[in-house]
Amino acid sequence: MKKIILATAVVAASLLSISCKAADNVVLVTLDGLRWQEVFSGADENLIDNTDFVADTDELKALFWRDDQAQRTQALMPFFSETLAKQGVLIGDRTQGSLMSVSNPWYFSYPGYSEILTGVVDENIDSNDKVPNPNKTILESLNSQPEFKGKTALFGSWDVFPYIVNRERSGVYVNAGFETFDAVNSEEVSLLNQMQSEIPSPWHNVRLDSFTYRFAKQYLLNKQPRLLVISLGETDDFAHNGKYDAYLKSAKQSDAFIRDLWQTIQQTPGYKDNTTLIITTDHGRGSHADDWQHHSSKRALARSEQGKQRFPNGIVGSEHIWLAAIGPDIKATGLIKPSNELKQAQVAATVLNILGVNSQQVNPKMAAPIKEILK
Repeated sequence: MKKIILATAVVAASLLSISCKAADNVVLVTLDGLRWQEVFSGADENLIDNTDFVADTDELKALFWRDDQAQRTQALMPFFSETLAKQGVLIGDRTQGSLMSVSNPWYFSYPGYSEILTGVVDENIDSNDKVPNPNKTILESLNSQPEFKGKTALFGSWDVFPYIVNRERSGVYVNAGFETFDAVNSEEVSLLNQMQSEIPSPWHNVRLDSFTYRFAKQYLLNKQPRLLVISLGETDDFAHNGKYDAYLKSAKQSDAFIRDLWQTIQQTPGYKDNTTLIITTDHGRGSHADDWQHHSSKRALARSEQGKQRFPNGIVGSEHIWLAAIGPDIKATGLIKPSNELKQAQVAATVLNILGVNSQQVNPKMAAPIKEILK
């Protein structure tokens, strides 16, 4: 009888191990405010030749317009359409019934990133102000565990990330905004730091994504974190500036960064065949020429008399988001159509699940993982 009980326990433990953990590492990439429309359909025909948003319509159409939707998507984001769609999963093409949206009631960045990184919705996080997040992100929760200590980090183009991660309390390594990168000492890093100080950004609080990505890549290669978050920001800011041409070019460059990241992962010992890559966004945008630049809910815009008058229903559709993933834990099923709309808050538990950590033990209020994408 004892032998039977022992055997059963061993089998149960084995099954638990198999079901909870396949990869040792996760890299989570966010592309700020990139619409699902471009991710799944390429350049928008209602915007690409609109001279209010495009300086040279002939150039932009030559780069990104194709009559065929598949070719158009491939022209804009080839890694998504060639690799992620075939070797991983995609969620968020609403024309195909693949639905995902934010859970928070605001539809802008700080609430979105907090939702992604904590797995819960705190309605009191209702601005983009530099206020330390009272909620613990998964970066912080993991960093408190011995096996993950010093192995979580975030790199962001937006200078609010030190507050979203609550760097002072959490002890998580964060490099964001125009901060000098000092965690790695090399000639390449020194040059990047020098260039960052010399090349002006169009924005006072968002650096160019090339620096964010290059710093993050150096950190990955030299420090080998088990959870690395990379948040690129140009797509959102170019959209707010009404520059659809720069928005598309930045989306294409982001796709190239992600391709290079995945190739680097597959060529690096300790990461090759042992790392899951997840890509998502913090919020969507409007769907038409008069609102594509913007995002915010009706509730958020009700605080502004001008916003309430111009957009009495809020920026409709800016709650709609997307997600892509690839790696040893991820089903290679391409676009999936879940029976229920998936939520942004589920990303955090999905990351923990992949790393073999019970999300309910970390925070019982955390949304469930996205089981539909996991093997």
